[in-house]
Amino acid sequence: MSVLTTAADQSLCAPLPVLGKDVTVPLVTGGEVTYAALDYAASAPALQRVWDDVAAYAPYYGSVHRGAGYLSQLSTDLFENSRKAVAEFLGCRAEDQVIFTRSTTDSLNLLAAVVPADCQVFVYETEHHASLLPWRDARVTYLNAPRTPAQAVKTLERALADRDPYGPALVCVTGASNVTGELWPVKELAAAAHAHGARIVLDAAQLAPHHPVDITELDVDWVAFSGHKLYAPFGSGVLAGRADWLQDAEPYLAGGGASRKVARRTDGGVDVEWHSTAARHEAGSPNVIGVYSIASACKALTEAGFDNLVAREQHLVTAVRAGLADVPEVKVLSLFGDDAPRVGVISFVVEGWNSSHFAAALSAEYGIGVRDGLFCAHPLVRTLLGSDPQDPGECGAPEAEPGERSLNAIRVSFGAGTPDEHIERFVRAVKELVSKGARWKYRTEDGRCVPDRGAAQL
Repeated sequence: MSVLTTAADQSLCAPLPVLGKDVTVPLVTGGEVTYAALDYAASAPALQRVWDDVAAYAPYYGSVHRGAGYLSQLSTDLFENSRKAVAEFLGCRAEDQVIFTRSTTDSLNLLAAVVPADCQVFVYETEHHASLLPWRDARVTYLNAPRTPAQAVKTLERALADRDPYGPALVCVTGASNVTGELWPVKELAAAAHAHGARIVLDAAQLAPHHPVDITELDVDWVAFSGHKLYAPFGSGVLAGRADWLQDAEPYLAGGGASRKVARRTDGGVDVEWHSTAARHEAGSPNVIGVYSIASACKALTEAGFDNLVAREQHLVTAVRAGLADVPEVKVLSLFGDDAPRVGVISFVVEGWNSSHFAAALSAEYGIGVRDGLFCAHPLVRTLLGSDPQDPGECGAPEAEPGERSLNAIRVSFGAGTPDEHIERFVRAVKELVSKGARWKYRTEDGRCVPDRGAAQL
């Protein structure tokens, strides 16, 4: 029995089978160890179920919406049935559209491309860059980081009350922070937005893999998420929600599939009639395998039961937080405080350590993969670290030599496929590195902290 497991915990569900669970990696100190993938917030490993479904379909691969042949027709049915599966997973309303994209970033850039020209966008500085940066053609109001969920709602209400009440407005908010893992009051923010005549889009990249996301229940206008965080392979994403802005705008990409009818004019030009369905923004040959993998993941998570998955994940969150709390040198980053509900995403800094050095030692000496840097959420991490917004720093690159303080943090993240042993090893490694130091020398190479292969073991 795992040391994390008590008699009361034995009813928790087992980890879901994922690819790579038996992969071994070399240690700089000698030997090999099973890789502990604790960077789910960047990319979760694909579920075995998803991979098996894709492999079973692969021999029948055909071009979607393009052919009369059997395989093309089969692939088209698979593609459109995947759209229905995603709509069901998200609790979409009957009139909502599900559009397949490349990622959350692509989804939010698509939405940014279709907002009305005079739209005012409200976005918190705490957002991932995928939510923070796409609104280049809109009037953007950046909201300061709130320190409680209630303050988040009040901040939004004040900002919306001060806006021009006659123009369109859009609020963009995360469901769960990719830095702290903390859950945001999405339903309350949606109510505040709608009370002031604004719409709201939910960045569910970090929420959908960990909690059910229901568009109708949350009363949000759009939801965006990525397949590669939902236990599916890279290269697919979703934007789901209201159709009107999407139908009224020019296609995100112009080309085959988006066009319903194209004809030459007598003056030599071209007239185009665009689709009014989701196809309007899905030009080109679609990524049918990526789309099918998302649908498969949605079904797998639903069948496993989110109640079971959430209970087990909270068991792991408690274990990590308790282990880090035992190390005085460790500071866990938080906006809303220790009691805030959160998913399996925890960021921290270690006194006296460069974050890149610490992450490199976890990998090289313990076979543990985490993330260090600013997590593509630079304003938020700098706020949490108490540094000046103008201080240098970039994702994944240290500003200091090993052992010196840096302006970056370390992030550990996990989910439905994480076994107890990975969490136990991580907590043990943190305690050993802090109390005994690294066993190897490290140096900075191409912006990364790496083991010095020419050095002897310490």
